[in-house]
Amino acid sequence: MPQFAPLQNDNFLRALLRQPTDYTPVWLMRQAGRYLPEYRATRQKAGSFMGLATNPDYATEVTLQPIDRFPLDAAILFSDILTVPDAMGLGLYFVEGEGPKFERPLKTEADVLALSAPPEGSLDYVFKAVTQIRTELNGRVPLIGFSGSPWTLACYMVEGQGSREFHTIKKMLYNRPDLMHHILSINAKSVADYLNAQIDAGAQAVMIFDSWGGALADGAYQAFSLQYMQQVLAQLKREKDGVQIPAIVFTKGGGLWIEQIAAIGADAVGLDWTVNLTRARQLVGDKVGLQGNLDPAILLASPEQVQAEVRKVLDAYGKPSAGHGHVFNLGHGISQFTAPENVAAMVEAVHSYSKAQRAA
Repeated sequence: MPQFAPLQNDNFLRALLRQPTDYTPVWLMRQAGRYLPEYRATRQKAGSFMGLATNPDYATEVTLQPIDRFPLDAAILFSDILTVPDAMGLGLYFVEGEGPKFERPLKTEADVLALSAPPEGSLDYVFKAVTQIRTELNGRVPLIGFSGSPWTLACYMVEGQGSREFHTIKKMLYNRPDLMHHILSINAKSVADYLNAQIDAGAQAVMIFDSWGGALADGAYQAFSLQYMQQVLAQLKREKDGVQIPAIVFTKGGGLWIEQIAAIGADAVGLDWTVNLTRARQLVGDKVGLQGNLDPAILLASPEQVQAEVRKVLDAYGKPSAGHGHVFNLGHGISQFTAPENVAAMVEAVHSYSKAQRAA
C-alpha cells in the first residue's frame, strides 16, 4: 500500500464529521470539467471523454487542474458515474452533445437475470487513478471517491441513456418490481465494492450521486432508491488506518425526503438548490452534516452577484455550532459556460464571509 503525505487541510473532512472548522470548506460538483480551458486542452489530447476517464495520467491531470487554479478544500476523482454498468458489459459510449448511452441495455427478463457484478480487474483503471491522484495531491486537500446510486445506474441500464420521463424503467418498476429489485440489489453490492476499492486505493471520503432519485414518486423513492443507498452505506468501510472515511449521499430533487435521507447512515446529505438551508438544518439537527446548495446558474451572473448569493447561502445555513457541519457546494454540477473568474470570486467569498461569521 503506498504511503501518502500527511493531510495539510482537513476542513472538508471535519465539516462532514460535524467537527469545528476554521471556515466553511468548499468544492464543486464537476469541478474538473469543460468550463476550464486547461480541461478542454487535455480532453483534446485524450481524444474522447472515455479516453480521459480510463487513462490514470489524464484523470490525474484533470482532477488536479481546479485544485491548482482555485483554493478549493477537496479534490474529486475524475471519472464517470457509469463505470460500474460499463464494467458489467453494457457497452458505455458517448455521442457528442447527447451524453452517455449503452449499446446493450437491459431490455428483457433474460437480460436482467444474466446481469452480474463487474468482473475482477475490470475497474482497476479507476483505482490506479485514485492512488495516483492521492499521491500527486501530496496532502494538499482530501480526495473524494464516488459512484452513481443503485437506482441512478439502473435508470441508464434500463433506458439505455438519460431520460426526461423514465417511462421504460418506471414501467418495469410497476409491472415487474421483482426484476427491478434484482437489478438494484446487484447494483448495491457492486457500488459498495467499488467504493470500498476506491477507499483502499486512497479515497478519503466517498459520495453517492442519486441523480435521478427525484424522478420517483413518494413511496417508490423509499423502496427503489433510498433503501438501496442504505444497503451501500451499510457495507462501506468507514475507517482506514484509524482515520474516519465520511460518506455523503445526494439525491437531486430529494428535498421532500431530507429527514429520511438523513436517517440512512451517511455522514452528510447533499442538497440541491430548491432546498431552504435554514429549514434543512432544523430538520436534521446534529444527525448529519449538510452540503450545498448554490444554484449553479448563479455562476453565470457577475462576480459581485455571485458573492452576494454566496453570502445568502451562508446566512441561510447560519453560524456554525458544535455538532453541526456545512460544506459549501453547488446544488448540482457546474455549467460548462461558467467563467473561471466567477468560480474564483465564489471560493474567495465562501472563505472570507464564513471566517467573518465565525468571528462575529
